[in-house]
Amino acid sequence: MTPERFHQIVEAYGADPRRWPSAERAAGQAWAQRHRQQADAWLAQAAALDAWLAADAVAPPDAALQQRIVASAPARRPASQRRTWWWSGAAVAGVGLLGGVAGALAVSFFVLTEAVPSVHESYLTSSFGGSSADWSGE
Repeated sequence: MTPERFHQIVEAYGADPRRWPSAERAAGQAWAQRHRQQADAWLAQAAALDAWLAADAVAPPDAALQQRIVASAPARRPASQRRTWWWSGAAVAGVGLLGGVAGALAVSFFVLTEAVPSVHESYLTSSFGGSSADWSGE
């Protein structure tokens, strides 16, 4: 433990060794025992700061502050707006259900009639999709 490190620990964690990092606590206490005068000066400064910080207290909020907070809270939505959201949600669910039914009908039509939709090759067909163009001769 160096004097600089002991000073850093005391400045960062205070005078109480229980707050010091556990890995350096024993070494810090041993250094303080060997260098009593220097350690006592730093520990006294840290203890004064610790006492000042411990004396700080936050007063509970008064009734006027509580009333202002409650008054500034947003009001509940009227029942008519809540119903509007319900209907819009039901509409989205209905559209999704109708899309599923339409897809199922289209698939069942092709399965029952054994009709296969014709596939036309187009400029969008790639060589991986079975293009009929043979470019090997060029």
